[in-house]
Order: sequence, then structure tokens, then C-alpha cells
Amino acid sequence: MSPILIRALVVLFGLLIIASVTIAVLSRRSPERDWTELRQRITTWWWIVIVFSLAISTPRVISLTIFAIISFLALKEYLTLIPTRGSDNMPLLWAYIAIPIQYYWVGTAWYGMFLVFIPVYVFLFLPMRMVLIGNNKDFLRSASVLHWGVMTTVFAISHVAYLTVLPGSAPGTGPLLVIFLVALTESNDIAQYLWGKSFGRIKVIPKVSPNKTLEGLIGGVLTTMLIAWALGGILTPLTAGESIFAGLLIGVTGFIGDVVMSAVKRDIGVKDSGKLLPGHGGILDRLDSLIYTAPLFFHFLYYLHY
Repeated sequence: MSPILIRALVVLFGLLIIASVTIAVLSRRSPERDWTELRQRITTWWWIVIVFSLAISTPRVISLTIFAIISFLALKEYLTLIPTRGSDNMPLLWAYIAIPIQYYWVGTAWYGMFLVFIPVYVFLFLPMRMVLIGNNKDFLRSASVLHWGVMTTVFAISHVAYLTVLPGSAPGTGPLLVIFLVALTESNDIAQYLWGKSFGRIKVIPKVSPNKTLEGLIGGVLTTMLIAWALGGILTPLTAGESIFAGLLIGVTGFIGDVVMSAVKRDIGVKDSGKLLPGHGGILDRLDSLIYTAPLFFHFLYYLHY
């Protein structure tokens, strides 16, 4: 690994250490308050950061395989969570087959096919395959559920992987971009919780996520913008102004990703999307912010510099 990548990983893990120390201090100073959720968030982010660190510090084939496995686990969890028709076994199989194909486009850095394969070809193919089954009952609902799952768990997450292979970028830039994205998404998640827990009064969308407050949202976004400004010039080709805007983008869309998945879970009546991480919910519970921040940050960066 390059020296700058090592330093970036040190910064990333340093943020986690600071977060872990902060929750330990808060738990000691205010034992009457329940800090369980924040402790779970930080513990899970440790696992996420370790996995992503392995993914960006290994050879490309291994790296993309790790990202593909993450998409597979996320899609599997989603399809377990959402009721599907028994007749749709073959369309579900094709949805899983789309995963290695999508990451093949990433591995070859074929930007055009990466961009249209799932939103166009998979989007058109899956309903056609469902029609051939001859089952009209709940057809629209089933097609919509499957499309949304593939878009979020495969297409959106694959943008993180594509950051590592951006054509025209300097050697070693890709992993640094992933660190920047993951560090800001992680910081935003934790900061919004801390600000909301400490100063939150005004509920943003109580029917969807009763713990989300306006104070937490604003405090988290401002914190993320500050960290983006500090790290942007070191880890990315972004200017200071662009870095601040990237922090704003990640802060706001990270919040949106979180509440969108909360709405999905409330709609089907579950608290957590799965049990992959004991005591912390499923993989979708922890990647919900990245589902939004990854593609939006990617295209923001690509438009400006690639």
C-alpha cells in the first residue's frame, strides 16, 4: 500500500477510535441515558470499515469479489425481508446473476455498460422473464419490488467499487476516494445521532423515524461538511469548495437513505432488516446511508473531475 493510503486508513480508524472514546465518556458522565443504539452503530461501523479496508487494499479481483459478496448479501437479505411470489424463482435467479455481471463491468472499467446494465437491460429483462411464467397476480408489485431491490443493493453499492477503478485517475487514488466516502458517511451517521441525542427537540419525520430530529440533522451535516473540508484536499482531487459541497451532499443524502430504509421496514412491520450482525440488525440497516451517498457522490465527483 502507498504511504498516503496507509495514512488515510489511520485517519479512518482514528475517527472510529474517537467515536468509541466519546461514547465511553458519555456513558460514564450520563449513565441514566440509554447509549445502546450509538454503541451498536459504532461497533457495526468498525466491522464495515474493516471489510472496506480489506476490499481496497487487496488485488482488484479480490477487491471486486468482496464488493460483489456485499451486494449479494444485501440483495439476499432484502428478498428475504420482502414477500415474493413463489412463481418468481427464475426471475430471482436472474437478479442474482446480474451481480457478477455488474461487477464485471466495474472490473473492466466499462463506464457506459456499468451505467446502463441494471437501469436499462435488467430493468427490461426481469419483467419479460416474469411474463413468461404466465402469472398475472400481483405482477406490478412483484416487478417493482424486484427492480427496487436490484437497484439499491447492486447498482447503488457497485458505485463504491467503481471508485477504485476510475479511468484517468492517478495510481492509488481509487482507494482514497472510497475512504473519503466511507469516512464521511460513517461520521455523518454517528454525528447526527450524537447531535440529536444531545440537543434534539424538533422531530423531522416522526411517523417514519421518531428519533430523527432537526438538530441532529443540521449538526450532523455541518460536522460532515467540516470533516470533508479537512480531508478533501488530502484524499480527493476536490477543491475546498467542492469538498464542502460533497460533505453537504453526503450529510443530507445519508440521512435520506437512513429514513427511506426505515420507511421500508415500517411498511412491512419489522424493526431490523436481518440478523447478520447480532444485536445490530442486518446488512441493510448498516448500508442504508451508502445506498444513497455512494451513487450521488460518485457522479458528483465524476462530473467535476473525470
